[in-house]
Amino acid sequence: MTEKRLPFTKAQLEEIIAQYPTPFHIYDERGIRENARKLNEAFAWAPGFKEYFAVKATPNPYILKLCREEGFGADCSSLAELILAERSEIRGENIMFSSNNTPADEYQKARELGAIINLDDITHIPYLEKEVGLPDLVCCRYNPGPLRQGGNAIIGLPEEAKYGFTKQQLLEGYRSLRDRGIHRFGLHTMVISNELDPNYFVETARMLFEVVVEIAQALGIRFEFVNFGGGIGIPYRPEQNEVDVNYISREIKRLYDEMIVPSGLHPLKLFLESGRYITGPYGYLVTKAIHRKEIYKNYIGVDACMANLMRPALYGAYHHITVMGKEHLPHDQTYDVTGSLCENNDKFAIDRQLPKIESGDILVIHDTGAHGYAMGFNYNGKLRSAELLLKPDGAVELIRRAETLEDYFATIDFTKLYEFSKC
Repeated sequence: MTEKRLPFTKAQLEEIIAQYPTPFHIYDERGIRENARKLNEAFAWAPGFKEYFAVKATPNPYILKLCREEGFGADCSSLAELILAERSEIRGENIMFSSNNTPADEYQKARELGAIINLDDITHIPYLEKEVGLPDLVCCRYNPGPLRQGGNAIIGLPEEAKYGFTKQQLLEGYRSLRDRGIHRFGLHTMVISNELDPNYFVETARMLFEVVVEIAQALGIRFEFVNFGGGIGIPYRPEQNEVDVNYISREIKRLYDEMIVPSGLHPLKLFLESGRYITGPYGYLVTKAIHRKEIYKNYIGVDACMANLMRPALYGAYHHITVMGKEHLPHDQTYDVTGSLCENNDKFAIDRQLPKIESGDILVIHDTGAHGYAMGFNYNGKLRSAELLLKPDGAVELIRRAETLEDYFATIDFTKLYEFSKC
């Protein structure tokens, strides 16, 4: 069981709301830092261990700066994410650039920053060489397809996913890179997302170690690192348990000693690129109840909507909800908690047992620290919310202001429209 705790009281939250109106996302700096240190400590034995924080999870430079201070790099997948890393003072091989269907200008920026480029397809080798030139260090993404059982709704079965090289393409790709004069190599995979079974990550390590040994021996090349990807899940539901990263680390070390050391490939650096695991449990969407509706079902309408958190609508995902000040009252009401979009799936909870909710009550939606704000949008003209950082001393820092109507209309030149209407 996972206790759904909050880093603030109702009184503290009311003070924050007085300055920053709802809805907003707020992140707990202390929790993020402590979690980052726990991961680093778990893998302290591993040669050159580095966590590359997945920028797509929480693309805010204040969060990236915090991660950099804890020794993390940045896992980027687009031009904007590369620039976010750069402006957060993360550069060079502290950036892992993993993308697919990649435009040349994004590869160019990655080269300028000295990032590790992780290729998604064998055809990207000649494309990269032609467009921007091959760097000294190249990584390739492995998709095991039917060789690896399992998958989930977010990524899908490996053989149905659009990502990565096949096993045969890996051999051909690394041979091609070797023959082009490349002498530094890495191997990457990511075949799962939001996984709670620790053994899945152990088996991923076994799979990559087997591939590294096979290719190194077949081609006479040496790998500098393997990147196990991300995908470590978090317990969104109270009845779920947190992933034991210490167990994962111990089992990977056992495999490392059994497979890598005897093969003469030690030292082999080990990388991760978790996002959700690092920040997910330490972010909260704060919203207020503004309407109560009773028809065929009972509804609580809040001032947030799917534009602030789309995971429940997109994946049917569960997010725990706390009604501030009513934590210990009986959960004897059944509600759908909804936003105001013109879509019936704009719901944060369906048939959820909660205490009786009145207009003005503060609702805190848990575990929105990853893929919450990041997946926001402007459908129905909804404006994106502010992001706040709760500091360890209790102070609150605005790390992204809320959008305004002026922001929403900033990309439209209305003067041309008026000129046209006068013709």
